[in-house]
Amino acid sequence: MNDFDVVRIDPAADQLVYTFGGHEPLVSVAPGTVIELTTEDCYGGRVQGIHDLPSQVCNFPKLNPVTGPIHVAGARPGDLLAVHFIDIRPRRDWAISSTFPHFGALTTTHSTAMLHPPLEEVVWKYDVDVDRGVVRYHARRSNFTVELPLDPMHGTVGVAPAADEVIMSITPGAHGGNMDTPELRAGTTVYLPVNVDGGMLAIGDGHCRQGEGEVCGTAVEAAMQTTIVVDVVRGAAPAWPRIQSDDFIISTGSVRPLEDAFRVSQHDLIGWTAELLDLDPLDALQLVSQAGLAPVGNVVDTNYTMIAKLPTSILGAKRPYDGVHQRLRDVGRRYLAQR
Repeated sequence: MNDFDVVRIDPAADQLVYTFGGHEPLVSVAPGTVIELTTEDCYGGRVQGIHDLPSQVCNFPKLNPVTGPIHVAGARPGDLLAVHFIDIRPRRDWAISSTFPHFGALTTTHSTAMLHPPLEEVVWKYDVDVDRGVVRYHARRSNFTVELPLDPMHGTVGVAPAADEVIMSITPGAHGGNMDTPELRAGTTVYLPVNVDGGMLAIGDGHCRQGEGEVCGTAVEAAMQTTIVVDVVRGAAPAWPRIQSDDFIISTGSVRPLEDAFRVSQHDLIGWTAELLDLDPLDALQLVSQAGLAPVGNVVDTNYTMIAKLPTSILGAKRPYDGVHQRLRDVGRRYLAQR
């Protein structure tokens, strides 16, 4: 018999939303609830083959749908919402990537004005083999193919912003959103600030895998069957989303320009490290400078995302937020054993 409640969410197409904020909850759950949910890909499922150009088949500006919002009972502004990813699994045996005109790290965009033409719109279809744990890339203009490891993650996870603000799901920020970091895979816990009653969590933008930076503008985009468990930590809201895995504590920063996203993530990690280890800020700066990692989340979205990581081995017996990651991980393991 389960020692946790399980809620299932399988929204219809007209129940998907495209913003954080501005929506009534799809469901309300108690802290500790395991939630099984489905998500659609960033194209809304409309791009199914190499001849389906997004500009022709997608319903602009309705891109990057998210499932939710999910109201977590008792979560209040100033609290921390912990979301642990138990399992992330592609729902189809194919996935899509593409280039968009005026979108991506290596093209003219609305905010990087250039005289040269934008990138050509091209679609790639990947074969997805969950049992073997691979996706197969097919070049469009040669016969080259290669298998890549399946590494499912969610590009978009966040809560409603503060002050009744409504932010498009494609934009990352202090509320979370479209951070597009491969760190958001199964086995990790993301820590989000609660800005409104219930937090109003939403998740989408599943990726079968993604390189750091998401340089072309899209990952291997897929609809997902995802399982999470949620909890609330009173009065512990972080200034920016944080992530914890068994091996790292991770801070995020999502702004433009990229160097400021880097500064935000590093500043947050240094402060977090100082708090956990009771260090002077300059001692924490020195430690993070020598032991930290700084992978890129994305350099394509309306805000860019940088990541700052520190190995948990350095923390010794210290457990962020009184060990909520470990508690939720254990719930996830019991869930998987009983499934």
